[in-house]
Amino acid sequence: LDLLLVFTANPEDYTARGKIITPLKDRIGSEIRTHYPLSVDRAITITRQEAWTRRPSPIDLEIPAYLRETVEHLAFAAREDKRIDQRSGVSQRLPISVLENVLSSAERRALVNGESDAVPRVADLYSALPAITGKLELEYEGELKGGDAVARELIRAAVARVYLQRFEQVNTRDLIQYFNQGGALRLDPDAPAADLVQALNSIDGLMEKTRYLGLSSNESDAARAAAGEFILEGLHALKRIGRNEELGFTTAEPKAPKRPGVSNLFPDTEADSGEDDEWPPRRRREKDKKRNLN
Repeated sequence: LDLLLVFTANPEDYTARGKIITPLKDRIGSEIRTHYPLSVDRAITITRQEAWTRRPSPIDLEIPAYLRETVEHLAFAAREDKRIDQRSGVSQRLPISVLENVLSSAERRALVNGESDAVPRVADLYSALPAITGKLELEYEGELKGGDAVARELIRAAVARVYLQRFEQVNTRDLIQYFNQGGALRLDPDAPAADLVQALNSIDGLMEKTRYLGLSSNESDAARAAAGEFILEGLHALKRIGRNEELGFTTAEPKAPKRPGVSNLFPDTEADSGEDDEWPPRRRREKDKKRNLN
């Protein structure tokens, strides 16, 4: 009888030295050392293959590309965060589990509201907090901050990265001015898609910008609601607008000075330096000027 035994484990689970103990290592034919996905595209491919997203359901489930990217960037941000124990690491099981939870949250909302289709929203990412905190080993600083707080910051960092990839060259001053002039918008995470779209339409120019997320003019309410909420969350993640539990999205709070020695998961933007009132941004104008000189 021929037997082939294949098993996986983190080396640090055996000894604090990070090496497989000698008696066990002697009985292993080959030790294969793997690594994390080196690109978001590769990570998406793995998660698409492993996550339980094709499920028997009366709901037509759709996962937009920008949300898949956000889930993967969440894991990439966690692997860069000094508050997380990188010896334990952040495996690809995190985005797999998060995506499954996100999809289940969207599916539940559609069933409760009697809808025939569902598209995950940013709110569903926050409902997947247990899938994030359960897979992170925190360092001392992370323990002081709290697992939920660290996980929420990772979500915002992931949203910020994907938002900048899609909207860095898009003028969003009209959206920011809406909130700076006293506007506020509270979005119920369990609201039907049609109600959410109606609320988002109250902000002039918001839904037109969903085309930068790949939406066409004939998209479903579920897709439009998810895209509109993502844009607002992106502005909040970059601190261009604010958000609180009582009022929802509001005007941005005054920026606090960055503390030295604290790792920054969020990309630096022109808005952070007070240049968001100018359009095009100064950095873009300088690039255009150099291009004309050449």
